[in-house]
Amino acid sequence: MHFLPIEFIGAIRAEFPPRFLEEFISERSELEVFGRDATRDIAPNPSAVVFPRTTEEVSKLLRLCSAHNVSVVPSGGRTGLAGGAVAANGELVLSLEKMRAIGEVDVVARTVRVEAGAITEAVHRHCEKHGLTWPVDFASKGSSQVGGNIATNAGGVRVIRYGLTRQWVLGLQVVLANGDILELNGALEKNNTGPDLRQLFIGSEGVFGVITAATLKLAPVPPPASVFLLGLSSIDAVLSLFRELRRAPLTISAFEFFTDRCAARVSRHRRLEQPLSTPTPYYVLLELEAIEFSDVEPLLQSLFEKELIVDGTFAQHAAQAAALWSLRESISESLSATGRPHKNDIALPIAELESFCIKLEKLIETQYPGWELCLFGHIGDGNLHVNIMKPDALTEHEFCEHTARVDHAIFALVAEHGGSISAEHGIGLLKKDYLRYSRSPQELALFRAIKRVFDSKNILNPGKIIDL
Repeated sequence: MHFLPIEFIGAIRAEFPPRFLEEFISERSELEVFGRDATRDIAPNPSAVVFPRTTEEVSKLLRLCSAHNVSVVPSGGRTGLAGGAVAANGELVLSLEKMRAIGEVDVVARTVRVEAGAITEAVHRHCEKHGLTWPVDFASKGSSQVGGNIATNAGGVRVIRYGLTRQWVLGLQVVLANGDILELNGALEKNNTGPDLRQLFIGSEGVFGVITAATLKLAPVPPPASVFLLGLSSIDAVLSLFRELRRAPLTISAFEFFTDRCAARVSRHRRLEQPLSTPTPYYVLLELEAIEFSDVEPLLQSLFEKELIVDGTFAQHAAQAAALWSLRESISESLSATGRPHKNDIALPIAELESFCIKLEKLIETQYPGWELCLFGHIGDGNLHVNIMKPDALTEHEFCEHTARVDHAIFALVAEHGGSISAEHGIGLLKKDYLRYSRSPQELALFRAIKRVFDSKNILNPGKIIDL
């Protein structure tokens, strides 16, 4: 167990109100909760957890941490899967969960100012009363926090329609390692006064500074969508379907896919029937914005006739649409409930997806016969979630040794096809050793140089992404 310097505790007692130390957590069981994220491959080992309530308290705390060389791990909803919020080496966890204020919605500018600890779904509900939404949406929206979404540049199921989190952040309030507070861009749509420092903090996983508040850009709440579940015979058919729909005068708000192995795991975990009457090796969850079934029926009929689509169903009402979506959104949970998955989150140019998937299947079949590969993801933006299930015959230790070698092979294949080793979960601790497959030595050297500018003592989320 790690302990904080006595002088540091004394400085906190002198500079903060009694409430701050009363909320201070050092109990082992609670430390393990706040010291980890959704990753289970790295054991948490924080020294303590603190809960600032204002940006000024974050500033004061980081100034003291810098003075006493106390390392800090910023913590949000802890839903990440790359170890970016894991405190593994005695760091102090700085939880933003007490900073949840959501400001008034500016309906003319279509913006809202929120604190970093605001829950994503709470922001959605707050804005929907005004006919607006922050169009960043994913399965963990009920527990993920805005600051964490921004720090990881989170993706989700509607990136094809709205883009990544980065596109929906106008301004940031950030605290640097020395306690300095930056206000970056405010609520400006246009600000052409040199490099945009705001973008350095979006997606940087807290290694350059701690995001404490943001001005979010909003969009109108989309009209009701039509939801389809379609069965297809091959990855080629999946991508051909996507190309056909892209050419049509339609607005695609989601184009998700999953394999029959994923569907089988969901059915087993949730005790459901197979999703369609005709089993197929691939499924597509398609959402089209503001369209009646009669408007798209001729196109779908022609795709059936071309044998691109084998079987399908259309949600007749909201409850059916939710049921179809739940098949896709419960995959990750079902894989973990029915086995031990090894997860990867990768991105490919859409033109490379078919070739990559064929080579990936062949790689697993030839080098690891009998292993179960479960693929799902956001085909519309090139994001695949690659899950390899632990064979019963392997121990946990043996499986981890094998998957470390598998990852090198997979990421070499990703690099060959011009892809990224992380599409939306970041690098954290888990992917750091593989970053060279997506970033050049020159880029990594620049990362380190920027880190030294913002955090020369290396106290902010140390060890994540890069080492100084």
